[in-house]
Amino acid sequence: MKPLISILIAHLLFTSCGIYSFTGASIPNEAKSVSVSYFTSKTNNAPATLNQIITEALKDIILTQTNLIIEEISGDLVFTGEITEYKIKPMAIQANETASKNRLTISLYVKYKNNYVKEQSFESKFSRYRDFNSSENLADVEAILIEEITSEITEDIFNKAFVNW
Repeated sequence: MKPLISILIAHLLFTSCGIYSFTGASIPNEAKSVSVSYFTSKTNNAPATLNQIITEALKDIILTQTNLIIEEISGDLVFTGEITEYKIKPMAIQANETASKNRLTISLYVKYKNNYVKEQSFESKFSRYRDFNSSENLADVEAILIEEITSEITEDIFNKAFVNW
């Protein structure tokens, strides 16, 4: 009898106020699908594949941490966005007026529409950066830096949309 009661209590806790996952995501019960539009780029110097990398990374985090399915259009939850900044600037200037480090910054503008809980919809800017040694050629480290930054930015977007921080 005790195991049955425990199962019933657990079931009530996990289904009474929405869909919950062990990642802390809270999604309305009615929401079954999500649409992630292809991110556009408003920058001139970003790699041509950055749009696809960011779009796919956001889809991946949603698929791995929720039970939502991806719809091309008309999802219950909708993400759209654009890359607003891809910038490399010198950091840590040394005495001989050369930079010992450079900083790659990527910024996104994201719109999230929750068709069931309108108050959770948002429009926000997300930005992350990585520093690298100026002695390193950007072409040699760019893919790794983009992967690290994209991982952090998509986690920030996911948290704002589904964990409500």
